[in-house]
Parts: sequence; C-alpha cells; structure tokens
Amino acid sequence: MRLTELVAWFGLRNVSRGLVLAQFAELQRQVPLLYALLAVNAVAVAYTHHGLAPFWSTVLVPGALVLASVIRLFVWVARRGRTIEAKDARKQLGMTVTLAAVLAAGYVAWALNLNQFGGPYEHAHVAIFIAITVIGCILCLANLPQAAVIVTVIVTVPYLAVYLSMGETVFVAVGLNILLVTGVMLQVVFNNFAGFKQLILSKGETERLSRENLRMAHTDPLTNLPNRRQFFNELERRIEQAADAGAVLSVGLIDLDRFKPINDTYGHVVGDRLLEAIGERLSSAAGADMTVARLGGDEFAFLAGVDALEAKAIAMRICAMIEEPFEMGSLSVTIGASCGIAAYPDAGQGAHELYDRADYVLYTSKASNRGGVTIYSADHETRIQSDRAVEATMRTIDLDAEMSVVFQPILDGASDRIVSVEALGRWASPVLGDVRPDVFVTVAERAGLIHDLTLVLFRKALSVATTLPQDIKLSFNLSAHDVTNSGTILALVTLVRKADIDPSRLIFELTETAVIRDFKAAEAAIQLLRSLGAEVALDDFGTGYSSLSHLHRLPIDRVKIDRSFMSDYASPSGRNLLQSIRVLCSAMELKCTAEGVECAEQVAVLKELGYRYFQGYYFARPMPADALKALVAGEGSVAAGSAA
Repeated sequence: MRLTELVAWFGLRNVSRGLVLAQFAELQRQVPLLYALLAVNAVAVAYTHHGLAPFWSTVLVPGALVLASVIRLFVWVARRGRTIEAKDARKQLGMTVTLAAVLAAGYVAWALNLNQFGGPYEHAHVAIFIAITVIGCILCLANLPQAAVIVTVIVTVPYLAVYLSMGETVFVAVGLNILLVTGVMLQVVFNNFAGFKQLILSKGETERLSRENLRMAHTDPLTNLPNRRQFFNELERRIEQAADAGAVLSVGLIDLDRFKPINDTYGHVVGDRLLEAIGERLSSAAGADMTVARLGGDEFAFLAGVDALEAKAIAMRICAMIEEPFEMGSLSVTIGASCGIAAYPDAGQGAHELYDRADYVLYTSKASNRGGVTIYSADHETRIQSDRAVEATMRTIDLDAEMSVVFQPILDGASDRIVSVEALGRWASPVLGDVRPDVFVTVAERAGLIHDLTLVLFRKALSVATTLPQDIKLSFNLSAHDVTNSGTILALVTLVRKADIDPSRLIFELTETAVIRDFKAAEAAIQLLRSLGAEVALDDFGTGYSSLSHLHRLPIDRVKIDRSFMSDYASPSGRNLLQSIRVLCSAMELKCTAEGVECAEQVAVLKELGYRYFQGYYFARPMPADALKALVAGEGSVAAGSAA
C-alpha cells in the first residue's frame, strides 16, 4: 500500500456514507466496554504497585488515565439512540483513531515505567495488563481497523522492545507470544471487517434497489409521473392533512380528447411520445402544492390545496396548454382535454368518493362540454342519486318486460314516402316512471348493462321490422360500448341471421364518439355488419372530431347530419355549411339524411340545397309499433306537416 493510500485509509477518506454510519453504530456498543476495560485494569495494576512505586506513578498518572477513559465512556454512552449525519460520524471516527493513539501511548508508557518496580509477580502483572489490554482493544475496535492497528503498533512495539531487552527467557517468550497473538487477531479483524463491509454495502445496495423498486411501483414508466397507486396514496394523505388543518383540497381528472384517433392513425410509438410530451407539460404546470399523476391510458389527474374555483382555473390553464400543437419531428398533432373537478370536503370526504365525483363530472364534460372543465355541484349529486336509483332498478328488472321500442319515420322528400324507420328505446318503469333514453343508456354503459339492453331492444325492433313492407328499412343505434365490444357485435349478427329479414333492410347507426373510442374496433365491427349485407350510417355527423377523416377511412353508406345544423338554416353561413355537407356526401356517393326537421321553411331550404331524406317532428314523432303499422297500412306516405 502506497503512502498516499495509507494516509487516505487512516483518514477514513474513501469510506462510504452507509459504512461510516454502520461503523459508528457498532462502536457505540463496543467502545464503552473498551474504556471500562482500560479503567478497571489500570486500577488493578496501580493497586498492586502501590507502595512499591512512586506516588505519581500509582495514583496521579493512572488517575488521569482512568478519568480520561471514564469521561470518554460517558460521552459514548450519551450518544446512544441519537441520529447522526454521516459527516459527523466520520468526524467522530477520526477522533476515535486519534484518541486511541494518544491513550494507547499513555497507558503503555505508564505500564512499562511500572515494570522497573517490584518483583517477578509485579512484572508479570504488568505483562498481563499490557497483553489483555491490547487484545481487548483489538476486539472492541474490530469495526474500526485503523484504530485497532494504531493501538497494536503503539503498544506492541515498545512492549516487545522492553521485554526482549530484559534477556529473561520467560518474558521473551511472553513478548513473542503476544506478538503472534496480536498479529493473528489483526488478521481476524481485517477478515471480519471485510465481511462486515460487504454486508453493509450489500444492505445498502438492497435498500437502494428496494427504494428504486418502490419508486418504480409508484411511478408511471412512460411519463415518470406518479401512477394510479401513488395518486390514491397521496390523495388519502392530503385528505388527512386537510381534515386536521381544516383546509381545502381539489381533485382534478383530465381525459385527453382526440388522442385515440392519433394513436390509431400514427401508431403506438407516436402515441407514447405524445403522452411523454403531455407528461412534461403537466409537470411544468405543477406548483409547489400540486401533485400531477398519470392514472393510465390517456387519463391524468392533479391534486391541489385550493378550492374548486381555483382548481378550475388551474385545469383551464392545463387544458389550454395541452391544446397547443405538439411537434414530433416532421409531425405536428393537436389534441384537446376535458376535466372534472371535485373539492374536499363539499364533494366528498374519502379518497374514492372524491375520485368518483370528479370522474362523474369528467364524464359529463366529455358528453356535453367536451374540451371544458366541470366542477362537481349539488346538481350533480342529485343526478348521481338519480343515476344510482336507475342503475339499482335496472339490475333487478326483466329488461324484456319493461323495455319497449318506438319508431320514427325517415322520409324520401321526392315522394313523401317512408323509406326507413329509426328504432328508439323506451323504458316505462313501474318504480321510477318514464326514464329518459339518454339517462338509462348512459347508466347502462357505466354499469356494464349496455350489452343486454342493446340485444333486448334490437330483438324487439327486428320483430316489428319483419311485419313492415319490404321496402322500409330498419335503422338501429349502436352505442360506443356496443361498437367496441366484439361480443355484442357477434350477438347482433347472430340475431340477424336467425330473424326472418333481409339484412339489406338494416341500417346500423353509430356516432363519431363510438369511432373515436377505438377506431380499429369500430372499423372491424363495421366490416362485419356490412358483410351481412346491412348498411352503416354515421350519426350526428359534424359534432365529433376528424369527421372528414372518418368519412374517408370508414366503409360507411350513409350520413345523418346533426340536428344542431338546423337551427342556423336561415343564415347564409348556415346554408353554406349545409350545402357543403350535402356536396361532400354526394361526391363520396353517400346518402345524406337531415335530422331534427321541425318546420316547412327548413324543408324548403333543405330541398333547395339538394337534400332528399328527412327525419323530424315536422313529419312524425316517434310512435309505438301499432301506430307505425297503422300509418304504413293506411297511407304508405306521410304528407308534409301532417304529423306536426
């Protein structure tokens, strides 16, 4: 070992933080025993030499040495149980090495000086004192080998020199024996310390890996944001803090808009890069008292110690930030985000209760305020209670007995004849009364009951369609959950094949929302339905996103423009928009139906713009099967305004 390395070793310069703390902890138990051993043995030697040696060498010097040992003993005992920083522990270990050298020199000088007094027994006692003391020091300082080596050298070298110079065979043998024993013990100390060091380093690595595993278990690997588990842990912790301090806390759930089409169009690699970029923007938006997490998929969340209005302002900034274009190489993509907010304690006092409330209003935002921020309120609570009552009732009823279907005609404007009818579900509950379709369909989707509901309504619609003239088609709506559920699609196909109806008389309507939910699944469902011979219509056209892209990519046959376009039919811009849609559909050879027609003026404008197919209250309201059959059997056509 080179001199510089030896100096560094004695100076404890290259000792890791974990090892320094472990050494200090072990020495806290061992060093007090060392000082006790020195004090007791010194008193014993001084006592046996009292009267044989001068007063200063039997009382004053050993008294000073024993006092110093006792003081250091109490200093070490007083430190027990206290936490200490690594730098302070390193300093204390260095001081221990220094004091070990000083005290070792003092004790051995005093003991060898006593060796000139008394007879063979006193000389033997001194030899035993030195031997026991050096062995005890080595044992007690085993976890600080620097101190053990210094003590051994300082004690053994003069001890050996004195006893070899005496020329007495017994003492020479004792000196050589002590040299051999201390040498062996030092080797044992080094071996044990190497094992101790390896154990501490392994423990440190294990703890590091454990911390890393814990971090990974609570971190989303894609965005490096806290994951769902950590979010709920943090939410529960923050709720406890808020409860103790009487403070407020807001939970915000953020769901990306238009992410799925981008992921489906450009692939998962681009989708992952986009999520990473969103995670970076959210991290940059997080304040000191704010936690941002990725819950999974394209859903994110934040916690902030603010009230609902301040949380809404935060959410609006986040949504605006997300709406800024993302540049990924040569590709530029733009998405949006919707947010639902629930504030503690008004919206709930438990973690899952707050989350459910925020999730509920997020669902509301995406349904009616896409791209906006909705705060949970008392009105939502009333609606939740209503939805819960609807769900509880739906789970217990016989769907086939309580659900019914009504039909609204779709007319050919050129002949005023009914060319198809749209089947619409109705629920007249003995418990709840008449439940609106938008309510029970939404509840069925959230409760996982939509599959059974869809099949019941479709079966009823088919049974009526088989009794209608062959030239009247049946139009049936599929929800987003239906379109993305292969089991539901296969069940519909099975019902069609079993029914006594030509599949070409069927039109399945799906919204852009259903397509956006999972484009690939929607495309596969459309292909399967069209393979039967049925047609597929894109409903509520113009209210979703990337409509032109869907028209181009999807194998659809018809388009039904949303009723919202009818409200602006009289203005030049409204007419231009209606005409543009009609021209587009004509160019793509798609039949186009105008929904929500409610007055003669709308009909006149639409016909002038080239529209042929109409649906709305101006012609006929939804009606039961018997009324529809009577209408078809009695007239076969509906005069404009006759049902108004």
